[in-house]
Amino acid sequence: MEILGLSTSPSSGGAYALILSEASGNRRLPIIIGSFEAQAIALELENIKPPRPMTHDLLKNFVLSVNAEVQHIHINDLSDGTFYAQIVLQREGETIEIDARPSDAIALAVRFGTDIYVNDTVLNEAGISTEPEPSTLEEALNVEHKEPVEQELSRLDELQEALKQAIESENYEKAAKLRDSIQKLKAN
Repeated sequence: MEILGLSTSPSSGGAYALILSEASGNRRLPIIIGSFEAQAIALELENIKPPRPMTHDLLKNFVLSVNAEVQHIHINDLSDGTFYAQIVLQREGETIEIDARPSDAIALAVRFGTDIYVNDTVLNEAGISTEPEPSTLEEALNVEHKEPVEQELSRLDELQEALKQAIESENYEKAAKLRDSIQKLKAN
């Protein structure tokens, strides 16, 4: 996964949406994170060095001081709306996995320049699929034309349409909330 960006909205109470995007796919994963973690990620992505080490810089320095290296991070679970991650370290030929919040794991991953992985089950459950753009004019023109059917949209259809619009407008925080509402509706 790659970091697509960070977004906020005034209604989020200071929280941010961290958007991960598949490196070779069309799914995106919005994760709601706190403002401190968003700032830590943004500072590193923008290559801004504060005068004193921030918490994630301190953690990086500690990892390096014990002759370890972050190999990658792995967002491996989603339970009751909470994401779980592992920081995978290598030290003297030994692999060490440490439980972490995804926001902290990602803040550390950007400092080490390591890969970010997400389990397929997590992506299938919480990811948002975006339609790939047609790569050729022929593909773009090879679209089936269907006769419009006048019918009342169900609540599920309304939510799915709103999700599509939120993705197109890159409002990932709203998209994450709509995705959760759709999953709850489908579960009933």
